[in-house]
Amino acid sequence: MIKLYWSPRSRSFTTLWLMEESGLPYERVLTDISTGAQKAPDYLKINPMGKVPALSDGDAALGEAAAICAYIADRYPETKLAPDVTDPRRARYLQWLFFSPGCIEPAIIQIFTKIEIPTSTAAWGSATQVFDVLEAALAKGPWILGEEFSAADITIGSGLNFAVRRFKMVPSRPAFDAYLARCLARPAFQRAETIAAG
Repeated sequence: MIKLYWSPRSRSFTTLWLMEESGLPYERVLTDISTGAQKAPDYLKINPMGKVPALSDGDAALGEAAAICAYIADRYPETKLAPDVTDPRRARYLQWLFFSPGCIEPAIIQIFTKIEIPTSTAAWGSATQVFDVLEAALAKGPWILGEEFSAADITIGSGLNFAVRRFKMVPSRPAFDAYLARCLARPAFQRAETIAAG
């Protein structure tokens, strides 16, 4: 049985949405970060960073939301959440799958902290560049790879939901609004929001 370790109102949302989209049976294991449960020795064996989310599946265990998305999509191809490894779209899928933790999250931190970092040394370039590039990609729609929804949409959609809709740290743009509306209309997203609310 797949076990998803999560906590309400946290980054666990991405993986809750993933598991709801997958249709796979899974057990949610509440790991209440408000009580420090993520620092318990047994949990640190699953995720040494002491963060949520984390996932165990038999002998496999891992943390990091995008990695969990990649694992589930590849380990369970019947979910149809990723292009096949021989599909040329696989390259763009991987790029966008990791765009949220590699670019969106650092850009949000840059906006929140107001830290000036030279674009030549910041791995994500600049916050403006991140959201301009994302806007151009999403304008083509309906999903990041075109007609096919994938796990990359889960990481991108979760990042935008956090940045634009929830905390309004990033100004809305028409392409973001349209994309988020499509994400919010998905039954799996709605179920994940209900679960994540605690």
